[in-house]
Amino acid sequence: MTDTLPPQQTLHGLTINADLSQGPFYIDGQDTTPKLFRARCKEHGTRTAHREKTFGVWRSHSWTDYFERAKHLGLGLVSLGLKRGEVVSILSEDNKEWMYTDMGVQSVGGICSGIYTTDSASQLEYLVNNSDSRFLIVENDEQLDKFLQVRDAMPGLLKVIVIERDGLHGFEDPQIIFLDELYEIGKTYDAANPTAFDISIDATKPDDTAILVYTSGTTGKPKGAMISHGNLIFSVSAGLRDGPVFDTDDQLCFLPLCHILERVFSVNGPIAAASTINFAESPETIFDNLQEVSPQTFVAVPRLWEKIYSQVSIRIGDATGLQKWAYAKALAAGNARADSIAEGKTPSFGTKLSYQFWNFAVLQNLRRMIGMDRLRRGGSGAAPISPDLLRWYQSIGVPVLEGYGMTESSGVISINNLTSNKVGTVGAALPGANIRISPEGEVQYSAGNVFQGYWKNPEKTAETFTEDGWLRTGDVGFLDNEGFLKITGRMKDIIITAGGKNITPAEIENKMKFSPYVSDVVVIGDKRKFLTCLVMIDQENVEKFAQDRRVPFSNYASLCAASEVQDLIRDTITEVNKDFARVEQIKDFRLIDVLLTADDDELTPTMKLKRSFVETKHAGLIGQMY
Repeated sequence: MTDTLPPQQTLHGLTINADLSQGPFYIDGQDTTPKLFRARCKEHGTRTAHREKTFGVWRSHSWTDYFERAKHLGLGLVSLGLKRGEVVSILSEDNKEWMYTDMGVQSVGGICSGIYTTDSASQLEYLVNNSDSRFLIVENDEQLDKFLQVRDAMPGLLKVIVIERDGLHGFEDPQIIFLDELYEIGKTYDAANPTAFDISIDATKPDDTAILVYTSGTTGKPKGAMISHGNLIFSVSAGLRDGPVFDTDDQLCFLPLCHILERVFSVNGPIAAASTINFAESPETIFDNLQEVSPQTFVAVPRLWEKIYSQVSIRIGDATGLQKWAYAKALAAGNARADSIAEGKTPSFGTKLSYQFWNFAVLQNLRRMIGMDRLRRGGSGAAPISPDLLRWYQSIGVPVLEGYGMTESSGVISINNLTSNKVGTVGAALPGANIRISPEGEVQYSAGNVFQGYWKNPEKTAETFTEDGWLRTGDVGFLDNEGFLKITGRMKDIIITAGGKNITPAEIENKMKFSPYVSDVVVIGDKRKFLTCLVMIDQENVEKFAQDRRVPFSNYASLCAASEVQDLIRDTITEVNKDFARVEQIKDFRLIDVLLTADDDELTPTMKLKRSFVETKHAGLIGQMY
């Protein structure tokens, strides 16, 4: 730490840089995540740091538990040969051990790299070798099998550590140990070297690489983004200024921790704010876990916000006539209030009174049903979200605010906040950050959280920066007269029709995804005479639609082929087309009749369709439309 800290200010209980345009960056006097982690663990001791469900029961783990597990894991790896600056990869679903690995590795000067559990054995091989990983931590026997398939192709690995013993009792391999054994190795090392962990933490510097986050690789091999301790401290400092989190808050972790959004929100942010993280049991139980935890702050990708809306739509469809009438009246009252607030006006006495009544009668119960009754601030990121969907949430009293960022900006560039929110934009630049628009319309960014570059890839790193050092985001957008940023699409996704019209498909796609029957959509039309689209239906809602109308189907493909379902999606497109000029309207569509999951190549781990991959794989369907 430097002898003299820059000017500081206390905000929301945290002391951070008064001017975030100037580094080095500090939170409560700490300039790296390991130093802040140690300070929080000592400060809060036996208080609950995180919860995880075991055999159906939420079990609490303290800050002391957090620190001791991270210490013994980190020192265990040091004892086995990990050196400062070397990489440790983890292949696991979200759990407390993921966090222990992250903090343990960083605290001893290593670099932590996450691998998605949906990745194949060959992808695992590439990521381990590309990152020069010395150790690999895997969750269970299923993930261990991937390693065993390609172990001979990964000669740089010293050891593999398995978290869970289930299904592996009696298993022995000289290269493989279990996590409980690693803890014991760390305890022994700690007893012989009682100051080693603190010395390692003290040695961490803001410019040290803290984590590697691999991009999705939709346009080539994945690239490892190097993100420093200083980058993370900046993102957390700036983010918590506009979106405060408090030590009384519960949060729910459910997105893969490999993803930069969840990493910052569920690991780094809670360390700074001393909030409590609750780990969802699985992606399939997220709605149940939301109801159980009822978080005060919650960040998700658009697909989850869309799914919650879809579930409410299903229930309203099954409601009695009186319940439907009450819901419509409550929504109208919420709309009137939300519109006044959006216009910067104080709602009239009549609007307030109407909202209070319908909030008591309907809306508070609706929020309780979806696990949002305590929510102070919801966030959406990682992909564009429909403004219509955001307005619906505001109408029911759930403030969902859109933000924008990327891996290369350590997760965040701009966010809306509770006091300054413009639906349809991704907010204003973070404090201490700058956004500019290039002559070509590209959003470019400069701030203390811009990454260090791509691991072992100076050519791609150079391509990502302008000549004067600004980050090229690859997104197209504009700043309004109040400094709010609106993203209109990806530069590589711009469609230039045969008639020479430039079209960014994101706005059309978002309008379609507001339908409870549409899960995702890809608009097609580059170098073609008109626009078409490929649609992925929402299975649950469309199945119910078919069952209610006695439409026969035997599987997902036959559901997609049903004429009534085809007409349903056609009607949705017709309605969306009304909001666009003739050249921007969808003329034809096809349904992707294979049920996709995160294991499929067409989807990213955050459940977005990969445009270029989809266009290539479903070229036959596209050809039919032209």
